[in-house]
Amino acid sequence: MSLGCITHISASTSIAGYSARSNVSKKWSKLIATDCPINAVEGFIRQILGWREYVRGIYWLKMPDYVIETFLDANDKLPDFYWTANTKMNCLRQCVSETKENAYAHHIQRLMIIGNFSLLAGLDPKEVHKWYLGIYIDAYEWVELPNTLGMVLFADGGYLASKPYAAGGSYINKMSNYCKSCHYKVSSKNGEDACPFNYLYWDFLIRNENKLRNNPRMGLIYRNLDKMKSEKFESIRSDSNTFLKRIENNEKV
Repeated sequence: MSLGCITHISASTSIAGYSARSNVSKKWSKLIATDCPINAVEGFIRQILGWREYVRGIYWLKMPDYVIETFLDANDKLPDFYWTANTKMNCLRQCVSETKENAYAHHIQRLMIIGNFSLLAGLDPKEVHKWYLGIYIDAYEWVELPNTLGMVLFADGGYLASKPYAAGGSYINKMSNYCKSCHYKVSSKNGEDACPFNYLYWDFLIRNENKLRNNPRMGLIYRNLDKMKSEKFESIRSDSNTFLKRIENNEKV
């Protein structure tokens, strides 16, 4: 299936008046007729009947106050490269460039690269929400807002998702080939050539410890943080502060 087909299906599926029943009944026979693998058909239908309806329910239950949720007190502005793609981080450069070209990106690109960086860097949820809403063709607010604020940024404090979807560079390297041709080294944890996701991940946990440590799903991560040597701890904070300050000063990172 071409990217164009996927983009149109994704956009039409998000139309608020297009019910789950209509989505499934109209597409079921076509999916079967094209000999789609049964697991692919099951996954598509489960997303429509499950996640789509769950997100829709949260939107209508929690709005209009949901849009101002900011559990982690994140308030930094979006970097310029969210619009220009002018960054040395290959994963973000490619994801933003492809998003600008296609008005579409797949799940990993939206959640675990662009979204993950937004979370780790402490970007303002309202600004990230406006960016997602304005740039993706399938971003109707009722489906985009809960996914962005709840799943991507944990701005609702865990109402939608049970833990923040935060990850370092090793996850991106596992799920893609971006790291192979990146300016930064995913194998380096600190220093000028280190992948920024590596130290930003731990800095995110340090900055938000008072709000996340007691989360049952974060216990193991914080026990690992407790074992960290003071020198490593200080390197993480220093590298993160330097990197975020460069973004604030509109320097290329």
